[in-house]
Amino acid sequence: MKESRVAGIQRGLHGQIVEEMAQRILSGTIPEGATINVTELQADLGVSLTAVREALKVLTAKGLVDARQKRGTFVRPRADWNLLDADMIRWHFKDADARPELLEELHEVRGIVEPAAARLAAVRGADSHLAALDEALAAMESAGDDLAAVAADLAFHRALLAATGNELLTKMEVIMETGLADRDRLVHKVKPSGDPVPSHRRVVDAVRAHDPDGAELAMRELLAKAASDLTEVRGSSRKGRR
Repeated sequence: MKESRVAGIQRGLHGQIVEEMAQRILSGTIPEGATINVTELQADLGVSLTAVREALKVLTAKGLVDARQKRGTFVRPRADWNLLDADMIRWHFKDADARPELLEELHEVRGIVEPAAARLAAVRGADSHLAALDEALAAMESAGDDLAAVAADLAFHRALLAATGNELLTKMEVIMETGLADRDRLVHKVKPSGDPVPSHRRVVDAVRAHDPDGAELAMRELLAKAASDLTEVRGSSRKGRR
């Protein structure tokens, strides 16, 4: 048991080192093309050189850094970063308030993916998919706090992607989940939330009726409301900073 706890602590520390180094790169504190002085970084973080090198292996796999003879370890161009990696998405959205363009990009992706997903779900959705969508709606209705409401919203959109029967589309939940959760928390924090059930139920009703056009339209209307809420929240935030 003691060995297990120690291993967990070590894994936790490793994750913290990786995330701290990633955030420095993503924020531009360590800019693209910069050479990383591993010894200085190790001293700054107050960890072992081995820990830094292990963290760099993780960041290398995600396309953030690379190493070359004579040049050493350096930050790769942003175009090389694996932005669809689950950790990368989470790290990006960790400070979404400071980078509002991320939520705009998320909305653009959702506007491309989810109406098409709703169409496919209306054609291919099975009883098990409809049951998952109904369960998410029930969770929305009974959500007692913002945390439960966010979880129910994520479950709904995950179920909708699954209902497409397209394995590649279901992987889009990696993008949706982190960004959508941040968007929901931001809106709920600033703006009293309206009842989300009717707009989501219209999507489910169209999917159940095998109505692709109706499902796509209902999803577009849902996304338009989400965009309007975010715009309103941003306006309130700006006024509050004046």
